[in-house]
Amino acid sequence: MTLHNFLLFVSACIALALVPGPDMAYMLARCIAQGRRAGVLAALGFNLGGLVHATAAALGLSAVLASSSTAFTAVKWLGAAYLIYLGIRKLLIREEEIENGDVKPESLSRIYWQGFMINLLNPKTALFYFAFLPQFVDPAKGNVTVQTLFLGAIFVGMAFITDSLYALLASSLAERLRGNRHYQKGQRYFAGLVYVGLGITTALTGSKK
Repeated sequence: MTLHNFLLFVSACIALALVPGPDMAYMLARCIAQGRRAGVLAALGFNLGGLVHATAAALGLSAVLASSSTAFTAVKWLGAAYLIYLGIRKLLIREEEIENGDVKPESLSRIYWQGFMINLLNPKTALFYFAFLPQFVDPAKGNVTVQTLFLGAIFVGMAFITDSLYALLASSLAERLRGNRHYQKGQRYFAGLVYVGLGITTALTGSKK
């Protein structure tokens, strides 16, 4: 890759990483609920899921989603159902448990795997990598698969750094409110509604076209 194209790719990655998206909403909800480490781990899981999509794009697997309406719809609805399930589970926590401090925080490993699965089950992410990465690949410069994997790794790394910075900022603000009783109730509704909203958005948008 020429220096000009590489700088163009990096600039595009930075612009895309800074734009708030579903990963940002999920990560912020985790930060507000459980703090900095939870937000960073959510970001890590989400971006490693993105790395799987980048690998699939390099191997041509994303083309299956792009060409098969059945495959796209199946993955889309599975991802939507998983998000809505997470949201409903969060919303069904009883008020007594919140007031008595009986609500157990999610384990860090579960937070990581939830972030990973949310991104993995998002077919629009797969199509994004399939459409975006090849724009910067030059077959004359070498193996196309290796180039695509390299570019995907760069994008995922930059996105993780950006998401982590957002997580640090959000958690520092949330820590000031964590002792507030009304905040403790509100963050549960915020997190639950974020998950349900993301699930509904996934289900209703991003058709095969």
